Amino acid sequence: MIRIGIILGSTRPNRNGPQVARWVLETAARRGDAEFELIDLRDHPLPHLDEPVAPMFGPSVHAHTRAWAERIAPFDGFVVVTPEYNGGPPGVLKNAFDHLCAEWADKAIGFVSYGAGGGARAVVQLRAVCSTLGMADVSHQVAISLHTDFENFTTFTPREHHAAALGTLLDQVLAWSTALAPLRRTGADTPHIDSEGTDHDDTALSVAR
Repeated sequence: MIRIGIILGSTRPNRNGPQVARWVLETAARRGDAEFELIDLRDHPLPHLDEPVAPMFGPSVHAHTRAWAERIAPFDGFVVVTPEYNGGPPGVLKNAFDHLCAEWADKAIGFVSYGAGGGARAVVQLRAVCSTLGMADVSHQVAISLHTDFENFTTFTPREHHAAALGTLLDQVLAWSTALAPLRRTGADTPHIDSEGTDHDDTALSVAR
């Protein structure tokens, strides 16, 4: 069965992310067509990228990176729950992506974002990161407003249109995770990124709108 990891991308004190991530997990678990599991970045503390070579040249020399790779590798796709900080995603989330390469490749990913503007600008940046890593970023997104979807900016109150949007997002993530399975089985090449992080591959997959 397809396995989907739900990545909670905020580690701040008093974060709103766990409420959103639990809603995503509980909604997804009712489907019965895949296995879903929460991945909380608080449980996987990573330093600022400290590998002596780029992850594509792995394996890592550090135990914390190897443990993170072992956590991510078994999944076929992901849903990322991310806030928006100053027009972008949390640094801890970008750092988590940067620690790995092959473990992300040929897997689907969707985004559930929250913030004053629904977290849209954070997702724009994450799409570029994930596409460079060879992931299929699905077109549908769930955008949650701190102003209208959280009581007193703290209690998440999902509405019907959020549930509908999440259902469509999950449909896309599962469809693309399934479609990409042959590439994962054959170990297809990941995008070429040199030691300075420059992308030399124009074929990274991004799902059309």
